[in-house]
Amino acid sequence: MAEIKRQIPFLSDRVLLFSLKLLGWLIAHTPEPLLRALSATLGDVIFFCLPRRRRLVLSNLHHAFPDKPAAWHRSIGRESCRRMIETALLSLATPFLNEARLREIVTVSPEMLAAYALHRTSPAATLICSPHLAYWEAQTSQPLVVPAPFPEFGIIFRPLDNPAANAFVTASRERFGMKLLSRKEGFAEALKILRRQGFVGVLFDQNAGMQGALSTLFGRVCSTTELPGLMAEKFNARVYGIFPRRRAFWRVEVGAELIASEGTTTAVTLALNRWLERLLSSDDNLCASWLWAHDRWRNQDMPPKRFRLEAKRDLLSADLAARGLTTLPRRTRLYVRLPNWLGDVVMALPLLRALRASRPDAEITLLAKKPFLPLLESWGIADRTLALPPQGFGYYGFFRRLGDEHPDVWLLFTNSLRGDLEAWFSGCRQRFGLIRPGKHRPLLTHAYRVPADFDERTHHQLELWETFLRHFGLAVPPDRSPVVPSATVASPSAALNSPPLIGLICGSENTPAKRWPVAHWRSLIETFPKARFVLFGTANDSPLTTAIAAGFDPTRVENLAGRTGLTDYATRLCTCRLLVTNDTGGMHLANALGVPLLALFGPTNPVRTGPVFSGPARLLQPPGCAPTGGGDLAELTPATVAAALRELLARPT
Repeated sequence: MAEIKRQIPFLSDRVLLFSLKLLGWLIAHTPEPLLRALSATLGDVIFFCLPRRRRLVLSNLHHAFPDKPAAWHRSIGRESCRRMIETALLSLATPFLNEARLREIVTVSPEMLAAYALHRTSPAATLICSPHLAYWEAQTSQPLVVPAPFPEFGIIFRPLDNPAANAFVTASRERFGMKLLSRKEGFAEALKILRRQGFVGVLFDQNAGMQGALSTLFGRVCSTTELPGLMAEKFNARVYGIFPRRRAFWRVEVGAELIASEGTTTAVTLALNRWLERLLSSDDNLCASWLWAHDRWRNQDMPPKRFRLEAKRDLLSADLAARGLTTLPRRTRLYVRLPNWLGDVVMALPLLRALRASRPDAEITLLAKKPFLPLLESWGIADRTLALPPQGFGYYGFFRRLGDEHPDVWLLFTNSLRGDLEAWFSGCRQRFGLIRPGKHRPLLTHAYRVPADFDERTHHQLELWETFLRHFGLAVPPDRSPVVPSATVASPSAALNSPPLIGLICGSENTPAKRWPVAHWRSLIETFPKARFVLFGTANDSPLTTAIAAGFDPTRVENLAGRTGLTDYATRLCTCRLLVTNDTGGMHLANALGVPLLALFGPTNPVRTGPVFSGPARLLQPPGCAPTGGGDLAELTPATVAAALRELLARPT
C-alpha cells in the first residue's frame, strides 16, 4: 500500500503531461476555422453562461470606462472572453507548431525592431514589461522573426506546480533562444542578464497584494508590482512596454513603446500604469485583448481589510502629483444601507465619517428612507443619497436596476432579511453585515459574528458597529464631533437680554413607555415662568404636544410638532439654549448638532443607546433604576428634572 501511495504522484504527473501533449498536438493539427469557431463558442459560454464571471467582466469595464455605453462594455467583454480562449489554445499548441507556422503567426512591429536596433548600436540593460494582455506566448517566438544577432533575453515567469508539465512547457518556450527564469528560484539570473546589458521580460500587474505599492489604474486604487521599477533604477535600464496586437485569429504583431520616466522605482512603476491606461483607452483592439475576466483591483477588494488602503508602499501622493491631481478619484463604489430609525441613522454618522477618511477613494452612496435624505445631503457625508422605494410590487426591482452601476461593496447597518435581499438583488459581490448569536444571514458574503459572550446591554450600539467595521480593516476612529459648530447653537451670552429658549421633545415614535407623562411636562414648564419653550415632534406626536401646550401663552410655549421637515427641525433645534428630551431620534439629532441636552431615560438603556457625540449632554433616570435601564419614567419627578435643568442653564459656555 505504501508503495502504491508513493507512485500516485508520479502517475498523476505522467497522466497530466500526456494529457497536455495530446491536447496540444490535437489543437496544433486542427484546421484554423474549427479553432476559430471553438474559441468563439467557449468564449461566449464564459460570457453568457457564467453569470459571476460575466458580472466581473462588465464591472471591470464599467469602472475603467464609465463614460462608454453599456453596449460597448458588452462588446469588448465578450471579445475579451473569446480571446482568452484563443490564447489558451495557442499556448497549448505552440510546442507542436513548426517554425514556418510560427512565422506566420508572429510578426514584430517596426517599434519593436527599432528597440532591438538601438540595443545593437547602444547596448544597455533593457526591461521589457508586459501587462496582462492575451497572446503572451507570442513573445517567446520573437527570435524567429527578429534579424540576427538576437540579444540575450530572459523572461521571468511563474512556473507550473506540476514539475513534469513545467519542464515540458519551459523546454518548448526556450527552443528558439529565450531563457525562462522561474520566480520560485529568485531573480539572480535576471540580474546577471541586466548586468550584461541584456533584455529581461517581466510581467507588471495591479494585483500585487501586500507586497505591492498603492497606486491607481483608471482612477481606481490598486497594488502595483514594483519589480520593473526596482530593476530599472538599479541598472539604469531602458524600459519598454510590450503589447501583442491581434491582427486576425492566431495572427499577432508584437509591439513595443519606450516608457519615459525619471528612472526611479516610483517613477517607472507609475509611468507603466499610465502607459497601460493610454494603451487600452486609445485602441479598442488592444482593450479587447486585456484579460477583463480576471479580478482586477483585487487587492483593495479583499477582506479582512476591505475598509482601509494598505500595501507595502504607498505611492498615492506621488501618483496624484504625476497626474496633476490633488485628491483621489472616488471610483470604488461603496453602498451603505442605513437603519430605518432616525436615532440609529444619526448614531452611524461617526462611522460614516471614519469610512470616508479610511477610504478616500470610495464613492459613498447612502440608502435610507426618503425623509432622511435632505438632512443627510445637508451634512455632506456622502457623494450621493438614494431613497428607498415604496414597499410593494417591484420593490426589489429597484435594487436589481442598481446592479447596472456595479457596486463594489454593500455595507448593511440593518439586521433584517429585507435589507439582505436588497443587497443580494443588486448583484454586489461583497455584502457586509454582522450576525448575532443564534441568527442566520445566508445572503451575506462577509459577516462579523458577534461573540456569544458579548453583552450588548453593557456596550453602546456604536461600539458594536465599530468593532464590526474594524474586523474588516477600518483603522480610523469614529469622529464624534458635532456636525454644526457650537457657534451656531444658542448660547447663554446670546440670551442675556431675552428669556432662554428651551426645546422639549415629548414624544417617542415607537415606544409609549419612553414618554415622560404629560403632567410632568406641564409642571416643568410652569416651574420656569420666564423661559420660552418650543415643543418638537412628528405629526403623530401632535395630540401629545397639544395637550402639553394647552392653556399656555403660545408666544411662550410654541408647538411645532408635525409642522417642520427634518432639515427645518434641525435648524430650529440649533436655536435652543438647551433641550429636554425623551430617548428618541430627536435626542440623537440634537446631540449630533451640538445642542446641550438633558435626556430622560426610563425603560430603555442609555449605556446602549445614549448620546454619542461630544456635545454637552446629561442623562437622568428614575430613582433606583439600573444603569442599563428598566425603570418607570413616571417616577422621574418634575422637581428632579427642573433642578438639573436649572443647573445646566446656569453653566457658562
